[in-house]
Amino acid sequence: MKQKKFAGLFAAFALALTLPVGYGNTTVSASEAQEPTAVTDESTAGADTEQKSEADAEQESEADENQAAAQQLLLDLQGTYQELWPVVLADEYRQVWLDASAELVGEENAEGAVEKMASMVTGTVTGEEAVEAYKDGNMAYCCDFLQDVEQFTFDGTTISGVDEGGNELFSHSYHYVGMEEIRGLYVYESDDADSGEFTYFCMAPDTMETTWHIEFRYGSDLEALGQYDAGEYAYWLASGISVDHTEEDAKNSIILFCTENLSE
Repeated sequence: MKQKKFAGLFAAFALALTLPVGYGNTTVSASEAQEPTAVTDESTAGADTEQKSEADAEQESEADENQAAAQQLLLDLQGTYQELWPVVLADEYRQVWLDASAELVGEENAEGAVEKMASMVTGTVTGEEAVEAYKDGNMAYCCDFLQDVEQFTFDGTTISGVDEGGNELFSHSYHYVGMEEIRGLYVYESDDADSGEFTYFCMAPDTMETTWHIEFRYGSDLEALGQYDAGEYAYWLASGISVDHTEEDAKNSIILFCTENLSE
């Protein structure tokens, strides 16, 4: 599976959210506004049909590839996850952060870089409250598990979650329904009615084998989940790490984050 950059959490969001929906010259001249002449040339019509057929075939092929990748991702995610940042930001890994940062920005800038990166992933507000709080800039993402979930478990097509006391909050089977456009997340929908805030899961193509962490969003409103600086899920992207992670997993996750956010 292709390794995804941690930097997508910030740089890709900013880029995607500032790109205009349409750009360029939208003025229509009088000649351009005239009704087009019907094409009667059979060779041209045949070429258009052939091009459309090829385009349709490519779209079908891409859809099949996404479907297969989405199914494989659920298999690769097998296991139970806790929140990522409380683990890797623990004092025991402080020197790992400093060393990884120093290699990229120099020892004199390492501590400041670490503090800045940590602040970017430890936001405490989401949704409209976050939109209001960050309207003048200096945003931060909340990467917590919401809805009182302490741990998520992926088991085939079943996703479940428990609270701090180990009480099950939900357990549903899910099926792939498409791709989220901004970050290329795989979208899964619950097979059960009335799944509430666990109706949709939008999963990044991350696994413990490739990026040593996972990133995802979940909720009841798929349209809102496709927005990152507006709506009820604004400035939120859950990040997890396996409950069975090794010290090496945590270190690799830190080094990856530093590399993708501090490299020129």
